[in-house]
Amino acid sequence: MNTFYVTTPIYYPNSEPHAGNAYTTIAADVLARYHRLKGYEVCFLTGVDEHAANVLNAAKEEGLTPQEYCDKIAPTFVNLWERLNISHDIFFRTTSDIHKRGAQKFLNVLYENGDIYKDKYEGYYCISCEKFFAEKELTDDKICPDHKIPLQWLEEENYFFRLSKYADRLLAHFNENPDFVYPETRRNELLSFLESGLQDISISRASLSWGIPFPFDPEHIIYIWIEALSNYITALGYETDSDQFQTFWPADVHMMGKDITRFHALFWPAMLMAADLPLPKHIVGHGWLTKDGEALSKTRGIFVDMDGDIATYGVDAFRYYLLREFSFGNDGDYRPSRLHERYNADLANDLGNLLNRVLGLLNKNFDVIPEPTTPGEFDDEIKTLAHDTLESLDSHMQTFAYDIALETIWEFVRRINRYVQQTQVWTLAKPETKPRMGTILYNSLEALRFISALIFPFIPDTADKIQRQIGSTDSDYTLEWGRLKVGQKVAKGEPIFPRVDLKKEEPPQKTGKTKSEEQSKQGKTDLISFTDFQRMDLRVGCIISAESIQGADRLLKLIVDIGTERRQVVAGIAEHYRTDSLIGKQVIVVVNLEPATIRNVESQGMVLAASSDSVVLTTPETEVPLGTQVR
Repeated sequence: MNTFYVTTPIYYPNSEPHAGNAYTTIAADVLARYHRLKGYEVCFLTGVDEHAANVLNAAKEEGLTPQEYCDKIAPTFVNLWERLNISHDIFFRTTSDIHKRGAQKFLNVLYENGDIYKDKYEGYYCISCEKFFAEKELTDDKICPDHKIPLQWLEEENYFFRLSKYADRLLAHFNENPDFVYPETRRNELLSFLESGLQDISISRASLSWGIPFPFDPEHIIYIWIEALSNYITALGYETDSDQFQTFWPADVHMMGKDITRFHALFWPAMLMAADLPLPKHIVGHGWLTKDGEALSKTRGIFVDMDGDIATYGVDAFRYYLLREFSFGNDGDYRPSRLHERYNADLANDLGNLLNRVLGLLNKNFDVIPEPTTPGEFDDEIKTLAHDTLESLDSHMQTFAYDIALETIWEFVRRINRYVQQTQVWTLAKPETKPRMGTILYNSLEALRFISALIFPFIPDTADKIQRQIGSTDSDYTLEWGRLKVGQKVAKGEPIFPRVDLKKEEPPQKTGKTKSEEQSKQGKTDLISFTDFQRMDLRVGCIISAESIQGADRLLKLIVDIGTERRQVVAGIAEHYRTDSLIGKQVIVVVNLEPATIRNVESQGMVLAASSDSVVLTTPETEVPLGTQVR
């Protein structure tokens, strides 16, 4: 059986986890779930890095021992991973005995191979990074570039690892394995650092007692970064050369933020070379999650309100936004307004409405899932697209392009929406055409089953909900077309992405009038004459182009064909509809409205829509000739 081993960094438990930790862990979870879906035996490792100076300091501030403090904070990571639906196989703590013994064994191997020696060390050090800075990395003000805190000058006798000895082998590995580090920008940064020369690194601390003692010198503890990196093998049972270690090492993917790739792509491989162990296959350093352009940081108090957004939109919407909104190698600025837009446009409108529409038609016209007996136009096209989508998805996952992978899936989602529209399935309920109606609905439901499998690694709870609503008692995430069982009942449930209303209700204004007076006045105000209504010229039109308007996040510029002419209309629907999903959609247009200029764009009419907490365009139930008057 094929195996797949993916890891996150082990996180400092100096405080509770933040959204940056969640971003990395969700990304690793997608890889783990995707490879399980493909039949791999998977091991997914995450955990906490407890022997850190900042953990020691946090414990002192609370009057606890370091171990007591870690025992208090570590469960907050476990709880968050459970809430985010993280499917890790191992949650590893570096205070465990298996890690202590394994780390000491690893260090002994390096020592016995002659790659560890003792010398005096002095240099500038960041307590939050737990890292020394070389002279060429220092700024004039000696400030940590990541944590924006002053660096400390340290001098002490340390043990060193002969990193410089492995510079040529590392350079050869980079050149022979161009996909060793992702993305390419990160690889180029590390290559530049490597080509400028490597110095031996300090790997012990004599001034701290919180840590794992050197096996051959208990006066020194193992430097946190050296100890932490070894967790990727100690968690598998390196100490005893266990079956799990033999099965899963080397790691397929070490997933992390870009700030710690140097440790993982240079220091860690060099130590593995010294220990005569295979190197990990891929080091992936994603961009930072930022808020207002600044990296999330426990030290600097820069946070995203995960709890609030998850409570509002749900875990899957939060996962989807992180993975879809940002190109994985680049920094991404977290904006709740964009989460709201993604929720409405992609999840509620594209996917949620498709499921509701298909299930509604099936429940209205059939008792169970019908047999697809009557093939017709567009059927083969969507089956081919399902296969092509799967192939494209695999290609994008190999390069960690989560945003493109999700866009590829959503192209298929939108195509099924068009399939339902093009076939006008709702018109086929007559006895002579009902077999064709059944075939179209079968294909649409099978497409939804297939989509549920495609999205399972990304938004697993949604995938499960789709499976339950289409009647699968045993979820079938097999990525083969045609596995939906004929004859099973579907379970029309609640919308999988219910509308979210962010508008705050304003308290009623006191007017001094009685309730009956207010209602009477309101009634008179709301009534218009039939003659006034007749003055409105409503026509059926078809949207032939849609584009965003610069500087106006809510507005789209539409070109609508109303049969006798084409009109330019500005519509406030950008939060709810993607531009490509609007093309070909029939709408109702008010054509005798006085033109208005909105954001320097002339609007020559208005499209009708239902509007509350969301916006849904008003469309004819069946396709009708353009220009038809609506009465």
